[in-house]
Amino acid sequence: MSVSIPVPDDGSAGAELVLRSTRVVTPEGMRAASVAVSGGRIAAVLPYDADVPAGARLEDFGDDVLLPGLVDTHVHVNDPGRTEWEGFWTATRAAAAGGITTLVDMPLNSLPPTTTVGHLRTKQAVAEAKAHVDVGFWGGALPDNVKDLRPLHDAGVFGFKAFLSPSGVDEFPELDRERLARSMGEIASFGGLLIVHAEDPHHLAAAPQQGGPRYADFLASRPRDAEDTAIAHLIAEARRLDARVHVLHLSSSDALPLIAEARRAGVRLTVETCPHYLTLTAEEVPDGASEFKCCPPIREAANQDLLWQALADGTIDCVVTDHSPSTADLKTDDFATAWGGISGLQLSLPAVWTEARGRGHGLEDVVRWMSSRTAELVGLDDRKGAIEAGRDADFAVLAPDETFTVDPAALQHRNRVTAYAGRTLYGVVKSTWLRGERIVADGEFTEPKGALLTRTV
Repeated sequence: MSVSIPVPDDGSAGAELVLRSTRVVTPEGMRAASVAVSGGRIAAVLPYDADVPAGARLEDFGDDVLLPGLVDTHVHVNDPGRTEWEGFWTATRAAAAGGITTLVDMPLNSLPPTTTVGHLRTKQAVAEAKAHVDVGFWGGALPDNVKDLRPLHDAGVFGFKAFLSPSGVDEFPELDRERLARSMGEIASFGGLLIVHAEDPHHLAAAPQQGGPRYADFLASRPRDAEDTAIAHLIAEARRLDARVHVLHLSSSDALPLIAEARRAGVRLTVETCPHYLTLTAEEVPDGASEFKCCPPIREAANQDLLWQALADGTIDCVVTDHSPSTADLKTDDFATAWGGISGLQLSLPAVWTEARGRGHGLEDVVRWMSSRTAELVGLDDRKGAIEAGRDADFAVLAPDETFTVDPAALQHRNRVTAYAGRTLYGVVKSTWLRGERIVADGEFTEPKGALLTRTV
């Protein structure tokens, strides 16, 4: 006589792995749950005490929090061409160590920049064997490459970056207003996304340019009205062309009313800010400490408070690192000539969580800003950004109440220069998982398991 054994109808049948925690961040909120994984995807989110399917391995994290892997859509990997600044091997290890399972690489600071399909293929070939996390690519919009935009879109880039003021590297010039309109119109014609470094060059040129080690002088050289004017023009063009546009690394809180009004009017506008604008303030930057230099700059504490309010009310959509490293010798004590960029890839989650918890926000908010909405921005929200059935089994395991003091020597970045050195942060990433495989735990990494991603919609 044969006896039939009931097969679970909860979606967990055939699961190879179950991850269990008393605190799992799901789209419905934080709850105790068991997450069944099959074939690199989430098969089901089950009650905490659900039976483990036959043959499945159980990983019980106790009270540590299971988060969806973070999605960082603003990373300068600089590979190939400037690998002494960073590179896919070190950048993706730093990402994994910080709970980031997907990053999208910016088109500039590498040589060549990602401005033609051929250049994209070069970058993909370099990244393929080095990626510890999943990697996608932005294309670049230059004054002379309008003809290359649609082919890049068809090749799978997630959108196109443009500068409205000098980028800092000669091979990636900015767009003037005429060329911005031309590129935006072309990108809008095929439903693409234009992402913009929005600082007005005329306002920058009119600002006092003192140079030297005083941070106050550097801050005065990148005034808020440079951002505000550029964003106002970007909004006007997006409205005229019915284009989809995204403001990169918003620093000026003065632009928030413009952004809110534009969105109420139906302009297809999204906005990001960065951990350094949310956690560091101009008042605390020491003179000569160019590890704090970025453009647009870290502003005053009162400005920071308004950025947090805008995150809370949805005027700002998401938080991304704008990880933009360089060699240590380029971080001189002269703010005018030092390289402008903050290295924060590995530290973004604890940095934001430390400030967020002090302001009354929960990890559900942090996940929304740093995973769900960033996945949505690049059209990966069918695969990334949430713990729910059908998504990739990408996770970060976080001990949110544990603290650590930032030691640059412990970072995975190629150049261990950081504005966070010596700061005590909440949130220790215990392990990171990519498609159901643990890729880092307690500082031990597997071989690279990341995939190269392309836009599919």
